[in-house]
Amino acid sequence: MSLPQSNIDVSGGVEFVSQPSLTWYINKETGRIQNSVSGLAAVRQAVEIILNVERFRWQIFLPSSGVQLNDLLGLNFGYVALELQRRIKEALAQDDRILGIADYQCTQKDDFLLASFTVNSVFGDFATETEVTR
Repeated sequence: MSLPQSNIDVSGGVEFVSQPSLTWYINKETGRIQNSVSGLAAVRQAVEIILNVERFRWQIFLPSSGVQLNDLLGLNFGYVALELQRRIKEALAQDDRILGIADYQCTQKDDFLLASFTVNSVFGDFATETEVTR
């Protein structure tokens, strides 16, 4: 058996080109997928999906998709606040359009924690939040 042959010359280097961020738009009000969005709107939607998909739970998603929150239930507030920040950063880092997060704040409300932060993306920044039931 022999290896495949190719006439491609990469000696001059390889140029990486970003693909468009065009994706289907999910209209939450109607519960339907319609039209498409790109840029900041597409990143907003991606962040919302990432933060609402429990990692390793659904086989339809790659193991690197979503954020792992279920095992934080019932743990100490201080630990959960710090661990939640780490897990959110890790989950959002899977999308190369997202540069990081800033202004992270975690507040305790009754029996849940509310994490609010700013998402820094290549298309601009926006504020968002997620919650974890204690």
